[in-house]
Amino acid sequence: MSTVDWWVLGGVLAAFVAYGVWRSRGERDLTDYLLAGRSMPWPMVALSVMATQASAITFLATPGQGFADGLRFVQFYFGLPLAMIVICATAIPIYRRLGVFTAYEYLESRFDGKTRTLAAALFLVQRGLAAGLGIYAPALVLSVLLGWDVRVTCALLGGLVALYTVAGGSRAVSHTQALQFSVILVTMALVAARIAAGLPRGVGPGETVALAGLSGRLNALQLHFDPNDRYNLWSGLIGGFFLQLSYFGADQSQVGRYLTGRSVSQSRMGLLFNGLVKVPMQLGILSLGVLVFVACWFGSSPVWFDPAARARLASSAGAPAYQQIEARHRAIEEERRARLSEWLAARQTRDRVGEKKAAASLVAAQEADAGLRQQVSGLIERQDPRANRNDVNYVFLTFLLGRLPIGWIGLVFACMFAASMNSTSAELNALTSSSVVDVVKRLRRGPWAPGAELWLSRLMTLVWTGFAVIFAESASHLGSLVEAVNVLGSLFYGTILGIFLTAFYLRGVGGTAVFVGALAAEAAVLACFHFTKISFLWYNVVGCALVVGVAALIQAARPRRARAPA
Repeated sequence: MSTVDWWVLGGVLAAFVAYGVWRSRGERDLTDYLLAGRSMPWPMVALSVMATQASAITFLATPGQGFADGLRFVQFYFGLPLAMIVICATAIPIYRRLGVFTAYEYLESRFDGKTRTLAAALFLVQRGLAAGLGIYAPALVLSVLLGWDVRVTCALLGGLVALYTVAGGSRAVSHTQALQFSVILVTMALVAARIAAGLPRGVGPGETVALAGLSGRLNALQLHFDPNDRYNLWSGLIGGFFLQLSYFGADQSQVGRYLTGRSVSQSRMGLLFNGLVKVPMQLGILSLGVLVFVACWFGSSPVWFDPAARARLASSAGAPAYQQIEARHRAIEEERRARLSEWLAARQTRDRVGEKKAAASLVAAQEADAGLRQQVSGLIERQDPRANRNDVNYVFLTFLLGRLPIGWIGLVFACMFAASMNSTSAELNALTSSSVVDVVKRLRRGPWAPGAELWLSRLMTLVWTGFAVIFAESASHLGSLVEAVNVLGSLFYGTILGIFLTAFYLRGVGGTAVFVGALAAEAAVLACFHFTKISFLWYNVVGCALVVGVAALIQAARPRRARAPA
């Protein structure tokens, strides 16, 4: 990057951190620190909820996902609007009426202490690991830019986000998220416009869409039912519904965001707005990756996007084979540019026969290039079987470094880092809330000295920052980050959701029955992950259904009067 880009990057990040610290003024007690005094209007709730979801993984790996696999991933979110309606009707009124700090407090009043502890423990493990992935994504960018070890950049970024999160808690998180997220969306829109403007003359929106269709990237709707296929209409509507219902209804990182609302209606409006906007937003980010794919057809790109993997191959025993693959890749690029010129000329003169012939050549070139990428993946595996053979996370990064003008690169990367700070700060705040309220305060009951809870919360934020950084430093073998973070969540979300749905709707089921059901469900989900090829979205359905079913059967076998639901 240029000196100007470094100044832009540093200046924007410093401004975000300073704003967060400034917004931390006035924290007096646990309600202020963990829930912003329950004082946020619905637009702030909406932006905070969306920003918590939209980490650097969203803005770094999702365009890469669109580049590699088209628009299929958007189906993952099809169940989200339905989930928002259910949560607004069910969870929000209960949480607000009870005045809870965390969702898991409700489980003790409905069931018992061990069920609350189990749900909180599942959340803490899952969210602590997810926070690490959120730190790793921008740390990866910074390590490429600086040439530093990714472990160093993980620690650096973890320290930045901890600075204002420790100081200001939920209020600082909400206000900073709103500012950062607004800047991020504007910047991504400008980047898309800049890439489109950089396409050759004669390549307008119609030609761009047509080429994306030729490449198979306009695959936003897959109607077939296949439980082994990760992204189709049914996995998105059913599996995605259960995942989003658990994420927004029982994951403290989101529950804590809308509990900051000043009333039930303000919290509901914030969530419903998110349900309306999230799918179009994700479709737009995936489309940015498709636009990058089309732009690369007119220019040049590496056969493999991970620069570290390329460097290792170039100095390994497989270097001659890799060089041959690179040469063949360059030849395919030249051939493709020639066929693109023919395709454009035929399209402009309405020569349908010539257009169809050139299109067939373009598809053949794409398939040949895909075969070369498979060969590179094989070389990487032979060199090191444990190495990451997925370069999706590097696609957008490589493109930005090679194509954007001075100043833009620094701004885009600052926004990516801000996105990481957005989600990670909310996750740290949620981890702190659950650790203090669901664990520490239950172990040490009775009155606390003035300010003691506040300082304990700040200490727990530091502890969880350290945990997330340690995991981030070992996250390099997880493949596509946007998929990894959702697979990780799906290992736990179904079980947690099953506990909450039993609490909400099965009035006669008691704590012991749901506790045993949750243990059985989690074991089954982990077995699905290790021993089957079922898409991860279905883990949420399996976990939830087993908790509800097993708990109901156990309670029927040994009936016992359950505590009335709160």
